[in-house]
Amino acid sequence: MKETSPAPCIPALPHEPERAQFVRSRIPSEGLFAGQDWRIAPAPFQIGPELASDLENLGRVLLQFYRAANLLYRQSAAGKQPPWVAAWLDQGKPADIIELQRDPAFKNDLPRVIRPDLLLTDSGLALTELDSVPGGIGLTAWLNQTYSELDQAQQSHSPAAGRVIGGRDGMQSGFASIFGEAQNVHLVVSDESGTYRPEMNWLARAIDPQRVQVRDPQFTSFSAGDAVYRFFEMFDVAHVPSAPVAFDLARRRVIRLTPPPKPFLEEKIWLALLWNRHLQDFWRRELGQSFLERLLKLVPYSWVVDPAPLPPQGAIPELNLTDWRQLKLFSQRDRNLILKESGFSEHAWGARGVYLGSDLPVEEWSKAVDLAVESFGRRPFILQRYHKPALFHSRWFDFDRGIAEEMDGRVRLCPYYFVAGEGDRARAKLSGVLATICPANKKIIHGMKEAILAPCAA
Repeated sequence: MKETSPAPCIPALPHEPERAQFVRSRIPSEGLFAGQDWRIAPAPFQIGPELASDLENLGRVLLQFYRAANLLYRQSAAGKQPPWVAAWLDQGKPADIIELQRDPAFKNDLPRVIRPDLLLTDSGLALTELDSVPGGIGLTAWLNQTYSELDQAQQSHSPAAGRVIGGRDGMQSGFASIFGEAQNVHLVVSDESGTYRPEMNWLARAIDPQRVQVRDPQFTSFSAGDAVYRFFEMFDVAHVPSAPVAFDLARRRVIRLTPPPKPFLEEKIWLALLWNRHLQDFWRRELGQSFLERLLKLVPYSWVVDPAPLPPQGAIPELNLTDWRQLKLFSQRDRNLILKESGFSEHAWGARGVYLGSDLPVEEWSKAVDLAVESFGRRPFILQRYHKPALFHSRWFDFDRGIAEEMDGRVRLCPYYFVAGEGDRARAKLSGVLATICPANKKIIHGMKEAILAPCAA
């Protein structure tokens, strides 16, 4: 893909040093990410009204996708849909986890936090991942509050400064809404997720420190009517002593647990299943034609790396391969592809377990292909077309030099949708959007010290 020039330079805001210092001065003493830092922008990241409207409406589509995915898995496990769907999604999971995620008590339970990863490309948005146990909730809430207070303090709502999406308290109220009327809310954070403990501590205090408290993995003093937020991955339950207690209480409807213990809903395989031709009638029926078309436009073409032999006349769609190891023969130009570990593994979150073919020498790409093929049955991988993010001009403040720096960067948007209500009355509300802007030479966008993290404003 031909690289386009960045958007026109962002004009300097008045009082940029004071604005940046205001933001930095509001960082909690314990930080927001343990051991992590980022570049501070003097203003929110601006998006246009059309994109803001698209993000607002996307929550309905993604919630319906989760409903359909939940139904597809259950019907596959019951023999009413192709059995290979459940077989793919159950790979690598112990028998007790499979039994738990199929428990009738959780039949209709869905995640109440939905966060897609959306890359801004020259041809529009590209939805590359879908997360229901995401980090960044507290950080985005803090960013929204801080930049809103900054503009209020300066009595500035100019287009350059902008109003953040969700407003000052939208993230806090949205997150609190997923727990219904529960009087006590326990945020159970595992050691594996410990990087995010500071932001959850800040979020609990910002909502109501009497009602919402962060708990360590050993906490088991749950009471009837309490709500529990599972801030740990299901592959890590052996290191969360409170997990079996919480799961049993939730199964008996003594407490309210979210997200439900259904790791099949947390697999990247769903992005490949969306494209699978054998399932198009199902998706069309359960999503509706307009929602299906919108998702197919957003989600890059994706495949499950299943090394099962093909019939003599068979070929992998779009790639025209007869064996996955033939990927190793692709030229660097043709390797505009990403291999990703699907889920239920310590390598399947953050930037771990991700291999961009066009960015790797042939030897490393070959090793990644072999790993993906050989891991099937234990740690499945998906292959996804790589849509290169476009370049955008951004500004961040260098406190050491005392000046605002310009940076050409690539942008990932993470909108946070919180699902309140029950059954068909459940609604996904957009409460904030986190922009991660990485330097132009970074191919895979994720949180890093060279990245700008900022709230989005419309």
